[in-house]
Amino acid sequence: MENKEVAQATEPKTDKSLADKAIDFQGKKYVLVADRIKYFNDTYKNGCIQTKIVKDEGNIIQFQAIVVPDVKDGNRAYTGHAEEIRGVGFVNKTSAVENAETSAIGRALAMMGIGVIDSVASMDEINIAKGKEVKLAQINTEVKVDKPTQDFDI
Repeated sequence: MENKEVAQATEPKTDKSLADKAIDFQGKKYVLVADRIKYFNDTYKNGCIQTKIVKDEGNIIQFQAIVVPDVKDGNRAYTGHAEEIRGVGFVNKTSAVENAETSAIGRALAMMGIGVIDSVASMDEINIAKGKEVKLAQINTEVKVDKPTQDFDI
């Protein structure tokens, strides 16, 4: 077998974008993280997904996920990170840890090209970003800073 044939034999035979699994979300095609994980596990039999908490302080939780397609070749690894704020958004009221871990895995798989059609950003990321904007807007309206009525020379 030539090198080209070997490479073709080791590459997945199905479309990594998983376009057939995509759902419409705010006018874009999006592949659920669950479908990405299933594709990875079915296609990369010798691969692994590792996660760890990077930061867990107060309301903030950060995760890192590392996806290795073949544990025999640890030089090929894809990383994803995610941060969630406990209590912000519907899901994060009860499941911020799980949400951060899932988002990090989704990003790592996207870095590998799995489930990417329109964007690397996950559906949860888009929703959470909107929730964070609302929360920041609420905080900004609650905190009022009075401007000095006169200029001061320093």
